[in-house]
Amino acid sequence: MTSQIIPAPQKSPLTQQQQALAHVGQIANKHAETAVFADYLVRKSENTKRAHLAGLGVFADFLAAANIPGVDANCLQNDPACWHGITWGMVEAFKKWMLQQGYSVATVNHRLSVIKVYAKLASKAGAIDKLEYLQIKDVNGYSGKEGKRIDKQRETTRIGSKKADHTSLTTSQAKTLKDWMVHEGEQGSRDCLLMCLLLDHGLRCGEVAILKAGDFDLAAGELRFYRPKVDKQQTHRLTADTLRALRAYLNIRPSGVADDRLLVGSKKGGQLTSSPMSDRAITKRVNYLGQQLLGIDTLSAHDCRHYWATAAAREGTDPFRLQEAGGWNSLTMPRHYVEDAKIANEGVILPR
Repeated sequence: MTSQIIPAPQKSPLTQQQQALAHVGQIANKHAETAVFADYLVRKSENTKRAHLAGLGVFADFLAAANIPGVDANCLQNDPACWHGITWGMVEAFKKWMLQQGYSVATVNHRLSVIKVYAKLASKAGAIDKLEYLQIKDVNGYSGKEGKRIDKQRETTRIGSKKADHTSLTTSQAKTLKDWMVHEGEQGSRDCLLMCLLLDHGLRCGEVAILKAGDFDLAAGELRFYRPKVDKQQTHRLTADTLRALRAYLNIRPSGVADDRLLVGSKKGGQLTSSPMSDRAITKRVNYLGQQLLGIDTLSAHDCRHYWATAAAREGTDPFRLQEAGGWNSLTMPRHYVEDAKIANEGVILPR
């Protein structure tokens, strides 16, 4: 019996309309690919973009150290072409290089997550092969336990601006930082208000930097402001110290400040300028005040936020109210800033 060969079914030729649709579809894909990075960035806050840019800058430093020059952070954040040739092996090496350089494990994990975000965008834009991206995606960071083991095995455990541990403040030290009597002149008036905003209201450094004079209602004693990190508008009732410091400062604040920003810079002699204070300037000023007034070399704006949360919890503030007042999206974050009770089961009520 002879076997019969059955011919494969023939595909019908594409109609002219189908050909045109396929052509238009490919053109649409090309346009979408070129817009992937821009579409992503337009959705992100300025703080997020700055944080990403910092991480991409470290990646650019790694590439330069590996004799791959000519790639900078701006290119990596905006141009898919800069990701051509990036492989999962390079990302894995970048992770290990950061540890060797002394970056904290938390920073390594954060930088790695940033690289994965932009690698995904580059893959969508056609700059990184899909299979290569999947392998990049599988490059894992370090768990908390792994991080502790790694830190024990290396001499330099961290570099960078963020500290491994916060600097604790006592109630007395916080009062000294807010005391208008220790702040002299125009610069001192501004510093007093700055410390009140940080210590009495738990504002983040970036939130203080974007405050405007118009955000305050002196008659009502309230502050209405924006929290970029969580995309929330909030209203705080000003404490007596903050209200007093605000009134004193507004009486001497220069006119014509760009964008009506509240806090302005100062000259060496202590006179205020009409230029707004940046996040960096606020960070440096808080550190300087910690040194001059308390003899503490490591004070940061975030330490003031930690003090605020800790002090509020110790006074019995309900955790849900603390979460709302601090601008957190969940109860997980406040837990990081509130110290453990000395007696773990204090306040736990059982049936008798």
